[in-house]
Amino acid sequence: MRKLVKKIIVKSIGLYINLLSYVFPEKATRLAYRLFSEPREGRFRPEEVPEMLKEAMADMITHDDMIFQTYTWKGNDQIILLVHGWESNTSRWENFLPYLKKSGSTIIALDAPAHGLSSGTEFNIPEYAEFVNILVEKYKPQMMVGHSLGGATCLYFLEHYQHPSVEKVVILGAPSELQTILNNFRNMLSLNTKVFRMMEKYLFQHFKIRAADFSGKKFASRLKIKGLVAHDEEDTIVDFEEGKQIAEAWKSAIFIRTKGLGHSLHNRELYQKIYNFLFDKSSVA
Repeated sequence: MRKLVKKIIVKSIGLYINLLSYVFPEKATRLAYRLFSEPREGRFRPEEVPEMLKEAMADMITHDDMIFQTYTWKGNDQIILLVHGWESNTSRWENFLPYLKKSGSTIIALDAPAHGLSSGTEFNIPEYAEFVNILVEKYKPQMMVGHSLGGATCLYFLEHYQHPSVEKVVILGAPSELQTILNNFRNMLSLNTKVFRMMEKYLFQHFKIRAADFSGKKFASRLKIKGLVAHDEEDTIVDFEEGKQIAEAWKSAIFIRTKGLGHSLHNRELYQKIYNFLFDKSSVA
């Protein structure tokens, strides 16, 4: 019953945007983009910071008119950067941190725009990648791990910034095609062609990239660094084929297919395989 009510509400919002597009097209476009880009979960207030984050050295970095939150677990000169996904925050790495800590490495993570304690109301990959680049320039990590849209952000970052310090990258449950994400959003709200085309135009005007060109598999196909891609067959958020396409295009990547882990991919065996890949231990097969 709850799912049915939610579906009716979502379709009603889509109908309103469709009708609005014939009278106030720019307003309809802004509303559609706002629904597409504003996370509804993943934030918390300073007094709500999870215990695992209180153990880290916290720092806020200012860039233009944005402030983004970072966390550092200090170790040796080997540095790992963690990049979380949509409607999440740095705390999503809680179960994975013990595996990374046993390597003795320094671990750095950040809250995405409009997530955790970072400022902003909008999430978009180009801006997130800009934040990532600031940290990479500052700390020069040799390894990166990204989950979901955080993984897509890592691929975008590697394509557009090409920083030489990064040697290994792990991509977990990431989407490949922006066009697919847009199509799914359109279908969810039943947006008409007029609104959908205006949204695509809006994205191009603001980020100078066409949806068809925003492709994780294309970005991955040009990578020469070592990669590990993991995706679950039963992922209901990002289709398994998306991860498979990224892995197949990435010539120097290992692909791990899981089953029953869903989109989160929280699993001790998988974490051990990632650890083995990052630190050249035993087999990751």
